Amino acid sequence: YHLMQEPLAQIDLYTNVENDELNRLLTQALASIDLDSVVQYTLQEAGVNQPVMLTLLITDDETLRDMNRQYRQQNIPTDVLSFPLLNKPLVDAPAEQLWSREETAEQDEKVFVTPPELTTNLGDIAISWPTVIRQAGEVGHSPTYELVYLIAHGVLHLVGYDDHTEAGYQAMVQLQQNVLASVGQKA
Repeated sequence: YHLMQEPLAQIDLYTNVENDELNRLLTQALASIDLDSVVQYTLQEAGVNQPVMLTLLITDDETLRDMNRQYRQQNIPTDVLSFPLLNKPLVDAPAEQLWSREETAEQDEKVFVTPPELTTNLGDIAISWPTVIRQAGEVGHSPTYELVYLIAHGVLHLVGYDDHTEAGYQAMVQLQQNVLASVGQKA
């Protein structure tokens, strides 16, 4: 057991789950995990050690479907969506494991750089709680385990990882497994 330094991450958590039973299960799951630790360990695994903030929305399939349609032109619900605010990845990893914004950024575009002592806003993560429960049931582990896995996945996306390549996917899965082990989540 080791003490962590000052929390690096400020997390704004919003939940919006209409169904009472689903809401009860979500409240239980959130009560059984330390959200700060999950994010903290994920940042540590990714080698990010500067103060950051992010927003986490845990909501329903319909909301995720709307966001997926609006931002990714896919009219289907999904488990997790990440909306990085950074212009370039924070993590130091091989390029094939990271997303790139180069093609969208104009060369003369002024990039906003957060002074090191200030908190960097990483962006937003949205997770569909009904999808979490379904996926957990399909593979036979707890919804809490699935939720931690997806939160770690979302944070890794925010700091620069991308799973569109096999290398990126493998790197993310390994890091997510490390986070689950760090916070004591067993499948």
